[in-house]
Amino acid sequence: MLNPVSIRSGRLTATLLGMLMISVVTGCATLDRDTHADAQAEAAGLKRELINTDGFVLTAFSRISRPDAPLNLYVEGDGLAWISRSEPSLDPTPREATGLALAAADPAANVVYLARPCQFTPMAMNPRCGVPYWTGKRFAPEVVASMDEAVSQFAARMPGQRINLVGYSGGGALAVLVAARRTDVASIRTVAGNLDDEFVNRLHDVSSMPQSENAIDFASRVASIPQIHFSGADDTVVPPAVAQRFVDTTGKRCAQARTVPDVKHDGDWSALWPALLGVTPACVGPPGATG
Repeated sequence: MLNPVSIRSGRLTATLLGMLMISVVTGCATLDRDTHADAQAEAAGLKRELINTDGFVLTAFSRISRPDAPLNLYVEGDGLAWISRSEPSLDPTPREATGLALAAADPAANVVYLARPCQFTPMAMNPRCGVPYWTGKRFAPEVVASMDEAVSQFAARMPGQRINLVGYSGGGALAVLVAARRTDVASIRTVAGNLDDEFVNRLHDVSSMPQSENAIDFASRVASIPQIHFSGADDTVVPPAVAQRFVDTTGKRCAQARTVPDVKHDGDWSALWPALLGVTPACVGPPGATG
C-alpha cells in the first residue's frame, strides 16, 4: 500500500518540477527575444546602449560612423503588447523586432533604432513601466516626450545634421508625434503605421485610448515635412485606408501613401526595405498648395 505522505510528496515534486519548467521556458523566451535582437543588430554593426530620459530608460541600437551626415532613426512597433484580444502581455518586448530589422537593412552611415518604453530594457530599471504604457497609454504625452528626448541625445552627437524618422506600426504614430515637436526632421517614413488610432480601434471594435495622442490630430503640424507612408495591401491590422486618411489630412503636398502588394502587417518588410528606402519623400508645389 502506498504511503499517503509519499503520494503527496510525489505530487508536490511534480508540481515544483512543472513550475520550474514553466520558469525555464518563460526565461528562455525572454532571453531569446534579446538574443535574437542582439544577433540581428550585431550583423548590421549596430551596438546596444541604454538611453536615460526623464520618463524611461530606453534601449537603442546605433551605428554612427559619419557625424557630418544625416541620421536615419527607427522607432519600433507596439511589440508583444497583448497575449490575446483581452489579455495584455507582461513584457512588450517584440518577439520579432520589425523596426530593428528595418534598421539593420539600412546601409546608411548613421542608423539608430529606438525601442519603445519597457521594451528590451529590464523592468527593474523602469519603475514607471506597467501595462498601461503598452496598451492605452502607449502614445501618451510622457511617452512621446521620452522618445523625443532620446532623439535629441542622438542629434547632439551630430550637431546640425537633419533626421530622417522611420516608424513601424505603432512606431509610425510616434515618428509623427516626435516630428511634430521638432525642427530638425528632414523626412518621415512609416511602415504599416498606425496613424489614426481612433479609426483603427473602431475598426477592430476595441477600446479607445483617451490618454494617448493620436497622430492624425498632428497631421497639420508635420504637413510641410516630406513623408511617405507604406501600407501592405493584405494588412488587415492597419489597412491602407489608415495611411490615406492621414495623407488626406495633411493636404497631400508633402505626403504620399504607397500600398505594397502581397504584404501583411507583420510581413517581411525588411526584405523589401532597401528598395522602398530608395523612394525619396518630396514636396510638390509651393507651400499652401493642395492636390
